[in-house]
Amino acid sequence: MKDQQDYVQDIAEIRSMMERSSKFLSLSGWAGIMAGIYALAGAYIANNFLGYQPDQLVQSESLAPDLWNVVLLALVVLILAVGTAIYLSYKKASRRGEKAWNATSRRMIANMAVPLVVGGILILVLLAKGFVGLMAPLTLLFYGLALYTASRFTYDDIKFLGLIQMGLGLAGSYFIAYGLLFWTIGFGVVHIVYGTYMHFRYER
Repeated sequence: MKDQQDYVQDIAEIRSMMERSSKFLSLSGWAGIMAGIYALAGAYIANNFLGYQPDQLVQSESLAPDLWNVVLLALVVLILAVGTAIYLSYKKASRRGEKAWNATSRRMIANMAVPLVVGGILILVLLAKGFVGLMAPLTLLFYGLALYTASRFTYDDIKFLGLIQMGLGLAGSYFIAYGLLFWTIGFGVVHIVYGTYMHFRYER
């Protein structure tokens, strides 16, 4: 007959199987680190080469040509970050003998998509109206909302990452002149720190 230790082990295995089936656990800490590096590089280029100064562009009747380059740069950073996350998550899932694209990951992405799409549309509307200084803080705010929503389907730690991003977004909305700085901290520094934490906690 099984002793108590065997039953405890069986319960732990059942719990692990249930967690794997209900949560997407293939997120890679390296994806967060790389996203942070992309963001730091993007912020450096925007500040030093494109002259992005949100305090000088709180509201303007027309968008300067360099601002469109900033928007394009932000899209490039986003594509690199998302592409890297997909690639590394796929590799991690393969090592675990799992599928990266499954019912849980689809639910997670669907829940993230709502605040991201709504936020993206709002930012485009505000840009069209000339409220350029709100672009950086609102990306943080809606990204944080997306992470908080998605945390139900992956690691609970993602919830705290979302709260941090929302806090930085709200701060950047008030201190508009420092919007790029808050964006750099949120998407750059915080991603690197959190990615490193996730890597050593879940992937070592």
